Order: sequence, then structure tokens, then C-alpha cells
Amino acid sequence: MASIADIKKELENVIYPGFSKSIVEFGFLKDVVLKDEFSCIVTLDITSTAQEIEAKLRQDITAKLSNIGLRFVEIVLSKPKEQVQKSNSQSGSNIAPQIKNFIMVSSGKGGVGKSTTTVNLAIAAAMQGKRVGILDADIYGPNIPRMMGLQGQEVEVVGNKAKPFKAYGVDVMSMGSLMEEGQALIWRGAMIMKAIQQLLRDILWDELDILFIDMPPGTGDAQLTLAQSVPVTCGINVTTPQHVALDDSRRSLNMFKKLNIPIGGIVENMSGFICPSCETESDIFGKGTCEEIASEFDTFVLGTLPIEPAIRLGGDNGKPIVFCEPNSVSAKRYMMAASKLLAFVDEVSDKAENASIQPTTAPGVSACSTSAAPKKEAATASSGCCGGGSNPGSGEPKTGGGCGCN
Repeated sequence: MASIADIKKELENVIYPGFSKSIVEFGFLKDVVLKDEFSCIVTLDITSTAQEIEAKLRQDITAKLSNIGLRFVEIVLSKPKEQVQKSNSQSGSNIAPQIKNFIMVSSGKGGVGKSTTTVNLAIAAAMQGKRVGILDADIYGPNIPRMMGLQGQEVEVVGNKAKPFKAYGVDVMSMGSLMEEGQALIWRGAMIMKAIQQLLRDILWDELDILFIDMPPGTGDAQLTLAQSVPVTCGINVTTPQHVALDDSRRSLNMFKKLNIPIGGIVENMSGFICPSCETESDIFGKGTCEEIASEFDTFVLGTLPIEPAIRLGGDNGKPIVFCEPNSVSAKRYMMAASKLLAFVDEVSDKAENASIQPTTAPGVSACSTSAAPKKEAATASSGCCGGGSNPGSGEPKTGGGCGCN
């Protein structure tokens, strides 16, 4: 007759799906009760809500214990309560309901320090007690793995979903971690839209207070898809003091307005240069030019970040300045910017919704080629943006005419 010790020893061979450790090593096994010679009760407490994980565990436990003569195994399994998506009348669509707030980090153009801002604001928010994640949705230039010290690390898969990395107190996932390093992505809009949705739906995000989403530059398919997929709490714009950058910032801020996304502020990067030798700050690119555009869009400047060598070194070496150089000028400004942002998030969090921008285009009809459709099917996406459709991101892009998004 098998003993409780025999049962526990056998359960050490039950590997948790997607990992190399057993349920015993993870501490998921909570109790074993031997009822009689042929039956027992096994109690588990796991962290996943996925049905496929539960089914696999039940199958493996039953098979292992049958090896020691236990024919009837009752498995009592506790797991987190599955999040229920809010109805369309409340929020529209939300494919990641376990996340409380989504912050879209956007810019009108590339090269203004958007990823650096995302990393340091996210870590600063985590250092202030928030449960934080970063989603690197910059499909064409995913730099977050390098900046967070995650370059070259393998993604762990649980069931059919990917597990986020953890670094500096933040959960992280990037398109750069899911593809071969240095690979060029030559994708049309439909593929980008599908990738954005999968990065939200097919990643095992924990319950987070905030998910910072590093967007591709511009105002295109990725931004619209994100806004239609989850209720974005607010968007922040990253720019530089130069007027050529501010012109593009206006487009990004105007996008927030059109998508009914509250503007959580502007970050002015390259706002002065701090000499590492004498610590003198010089305004080589100008400074303070964002105040006017912030007033124009009824928002505020979250922070003015100087050019500081430690920012560049931290980004290249996977040692973010806000965490690794907390006494630097930039780290202190990031912390203050994060405090202002968190206060704004608390103010607008309960109002986040995207029902008003859900696509209304008839199935199979592109929002940017509706002139070719019968009038009764020629509804356009309520946002007025290209890339709409009844199911954004579904299917492969077509090559036959127009923009290829239908």
C-alpha cells in the first residue's frame, strides 16, 4: 500500500507545463490525503487560469499515481479567478482585463527617446509601489530587451502562451524577444494589427496596476488597433525641443484626441546637455518649447530630460538610469515625472473606455475602400482612420490593390 511519502515522491516527477520544475519544487502541492488503499486526494494551488494547464496537470498526476496502485485520484485545484471582460456598454473591448490601466507611450517620429522614456517611467512607477509591466509593441524597432538587460534570453512558454520576463521589478515582453535578433520585419498593416492583439492576449500578464506600451512612431494601424482592443487609460507623447519634432508631436497628440484617449502629459527629451566633467547644463537643442504645445492640447509637461551620458550607457548596457543611478539628475526627474503621471492615472482610471471607437465597417469591407462597396455596406470606422474593419488584425494581408488592409 502506497504511503503519503510515496505519493509526494511520485508527484516530484509531475512537471508544471511549460517549465522544467515540478509542482512540488514550485510549492504548488498543498496537501495529500490517503483515503484507502486505492484512492487519495491531492490539493494544488497554481497561479495560472488557463484551462489547458489544469487539464494537463490532472492528466499527469493521475498517470503518475496510477504507477503506485492508486486508481482513484481526486484532485482539488485552486487557481486565480478568471477576469471577466467588461461589457461593451461599459468599456467597448478589453482583451486583457487583468490589467487595470494601459498607458500608450507614443511619438510623432522616431529617434526621440520613446523607449528610454518607457523603460525609466515604468521602473520609476514600480519603485513607487505599483505592479507594472512593459509591452514593447514597437514592431519595427524593438529595443526594450537590450535596455532591460534581457537580450538573448529565451521566452518560457506555458501551455500555448508566453510568460513575461521580470527585470527591475517590472514584467516585460517584446516582439524583439519573440523573433530572431536582427531580423527585419516587412509587414503590412493587417499583420501589425494581429501582432499587437497577440501581444496583449497571448502573453501571461499578471494582474497589473499599469502596462506601459511602447508604440511604433507615428499614428497608424498599431495605435488604432491598440485603442480598439483595450481601454487606454491615457497616452503620453515623447518629443524633443526642436520645432521639427514638435510638428510631429501635434499629430500624435491630435491622434489621442480623435481616439478619445486622455493625454497624460508630454516628455521633453534632449532638453539640455549635462557635461559629465563640470555638470554644467547647456541647452544645445533648446529647452522648454513643449510648454506651448502642452497648453494647446490642454495637458502638461511631465518632465524635461537632459542629454546625460549615463542615460545612453544605461540603455546600451541594460542598466536603466532611474534604477542604477538613482542620484543622477535624470533619475530624479524620471521619478518626479512618474509621480505626476500616477496622479493623473488615478484621476482618469475609472473613465477609460473605447466603445466609441469600435470599428463599424461591414464584414469583409475595408474602411479605406468603401467607395467600391454597395452603399448599405459602406460604413466607415468611427475613428475615421485607415485600418478599421469588423475584425482588426485578422487574416493575412492581400496584395490586390488599394492599401492592402482589407
